[in-house]
Amino acid sequence: MGHTTESSWVPSVTLLVGIGNADIAALLLGADGRVRGDADMVFEGQPVHPSGAVQHKKKSLALALHEVEPEVERIVIAGEATSGSLAAMAPDRAVVVAWLIARPDDASAVVFGEFFRESGGWKFTGIGKGYASGLAELVTAYGVEVAEEDSAPGPMEKPAPGPMEKSVAEAAAAPPAAAPGTGPVPLTGVVKVPGQAPVQAPSAQGVPAGAAEEQAGSPVPTGPFPPAERPYELVEGWEFGPLFEPFTVTGDGDQVVTVDGRVPPGPVLVETAHEGEGYFAVFPLDKRNKDGEYLFSTTLPHFTGSSVTPAPEGRALRLRVRAYNRWALRVKPVAAARRLDGTLRGYGAEALLYTGGAADLRVHFEGNEDGGGYVGMWCHEVAGHTALTPSPSLVVSDTDPLVHTVPLPPGPLLLLFRADGPWTLTVKEID
Repeated sequence: MGHTTESSWVPSVTLLVGIGNADIAALLLGADGRVRGDADMVFEGQPVHPSGAVQHKKKSLALALHEVEPEVERIVIAGEATSGSLAAMAPDRAVVVAWLIARPDDASAVVFGEFFRESGGWKFTGIGKGYASGLAELVTAYGVEVAEEDSAPGPMEKPAPGPMEKSVAEAAAAPPAAAPGTGPVPLTGVVKVPGQAPVQAPSAQGVPAGAAEEQAGSPVPTGPFPPAERPYELVEGWEFGPLFEPFTVTGDGDQVVTVDGRVPPGPVLVETAHEGEGYFAVFPLDKRNKDGEYLFSTTLPHFTGSSVTPAPEGRALRLRVRAYNRWALRVKPVAAARRLDGTLRGYGAEALLYTGGAADLRVHFEGNEDGGGYVGMWCHEVAGHTALTPSPSLVVSDTDPLVHTVPLPPGPLLLLFRADGPWTLTVKEID
């Protein structure tokens, strides 16, 4: 189960961990390999750890590894058996873990993998251990107390929101739902240790700097939603596209954005992020105020991405955003894009800069949660140009997971990469 068995280092930052649309849980373990109490389990019915370092949000987990208590040695990621790809994404959009999962035939719950301490840092390793008797058996193996059911199992209502100190066992005792076919609440029956202190709301210290909405009255997000503005460094020697102070806007739902006069004509980088699930797209508007070719069009959860579009001459750049949830959008110089040098990992669409010599590029696309998905890459040779080339080279185009090696001409190159899931690019210059 997975494409690698080697443990790998991960940065001690806030990671967003998910497996497509699958619901997952975290178990925080001490040195003995067991939870210290049932509050050390974070899942839909108990979404915030007392420390605030681990949070469940919309079928994903936010792990603030730098905030985890020193007594916690391991964080196990588990859930109902599924297939897909476990991905952990850092605040800078880099995918630091990509673990392929095959649904086991003989298990209904699985320990997908774990984050563990080593030499003052954190590593991740894939596990893939299945439990035939389900989630109750799985969590019991790590010391979680599971309540006995007084009656035969049946469809259960999703617990109504209430104080976090209310026991999950009480919520699980809700009356049966009127409509048949509703599945049981995930991890129903897990109880909290008697006398457990109420879980406090997460503090701002558990949220990456700048992650709060700048709009008045907006709530502070509890997951690693990218900050409205982030520091960036211009790639040295890159001369394609104008330089200017970045433009930033945040919103919620559909909106038309008019970029202000700080952005001059020419090719510009558009970074964006969409919180949660649902369709998200960004279209540049032409001089007739109609949609041009989309920059982003995706249903990837917790999407982040970047692309390049021309800011027009004589009028403001206007972008139409279609979104289900909150989003952030930033317009920056193309020189602020990530540089392709060595190995890069990512998730979704990204604009990349290459400044080296002729090279071979290894493309590893993990695929989406259904084992398919599109991957494509367009190459713009930008030396001596002031605008995007009208006919860029199509370097990669496929609809399945793949591992391909393709040739790259000498830089400077602007590479526009699109993918429906996690990917790894490794560039090796030709001697």
